Amino acid sequence: MREVDQVIAQRLDSGVPLVGQVSRYIISAGGKRLRPVLLLLMCGALGFKGAQRFNLAAVVEFIHTATLLHDDVVDDSALRRGNATANETFGNPASVLVGDFLYSRAFQMMVDAQNMRIMEVLADATNIIAEGEVMQLMNMHNAALDEAGYLQVIRSKTAKLFEASARVGAILAGADAKTEAACAEYGQALGTAFQVIDDVLDYTGDAAVMGKNLGDDLREGKTTLPLIAAMQRGNASQRELIQTAIETGNIDLIGQVVAIVSSTGALDVAREAAASEARRAISAAEQLPDNEHTRCLIQLAAQLLERQS
Repeated sequence: MREVDQVIAQRLDSGVPLVGQVSRYIISAGGKRLRPVLLLLMCGALGFKGAQRFNLAAVVEFIHTATLLHDDVVDDSALRRGNATANETFGNPASVLVGDFLYSRAFQMMVDAQNMRIMEVLADATNIIAEGEVMQLMNMHNAALDEAGYLQVIRSKTAKLFEASARVGAILAGADAKTEAACAEYGQALGTAFQVIDDVLDYTGDAAVMGKNLGDDLREGKTTLPLIAAMQRGNASQRELIQTAIETGNIDLIGQVVAIVSSTGALDVAREAAASEARRAISAAEQLPDNEHTRCLIQLAAQLLERQS
């Protein structure tokens, strides 16, 4: 990751000072760097040690960071990872335009790999992420969204870049089709579990630990799995209150919504859905060569269920 950080620092250079300022602000804000870590671990599991892995790990981090910049503008978010968001600090226009810069810089760096298959995977992933963002936008304040629709959004918006990161590691290593598919499945399952747990934390987490405001999903009108499960399991008045909260984004109802989500066992439903995805990830990783990197991938999936931020 030190090598990846060096690539990131070098490739953030721009003749336009504000570009570098905003980019460094969000990249240095303390993210988990899970996507580049995943790419590096897959390379390690499959025995690839070439320097191109550092370049492409930086690429997936740039794509992810660009989506964060745009997300925070769309969601009107003021807090991320315990810090003021870039849009709160620099304004919406700078955040959108620097997000565009990071996307385009990522595509410049992809060309360095001189591998059309990698470009295809990352270009497709970037497009699907954008579609996922639009799907989520269309479903804002839609209390009728079901679990299948919810999963379609998060597999596009969040899990797709995890999947692509893992698949790129396999492609760099020259893996066969079966191994590449196992890597991609691991990434998709891990990314899905990651997002489900993230959605659980919006109703159970500690704002100081999470680095974001509790109830943000409700304020934005996002129908996440805890709310879907609560509406399925609650009585008529509980369903009506949650529907009203989603449709209006009324944050004053957060206390009552949290109580309903808790009392109906909806959190257990969501946690079990995440656990199922984590088990799918572990099963996929067990198809890879047995070494310290593969064992780390298995451990990563297992520990995901314990995350608090």
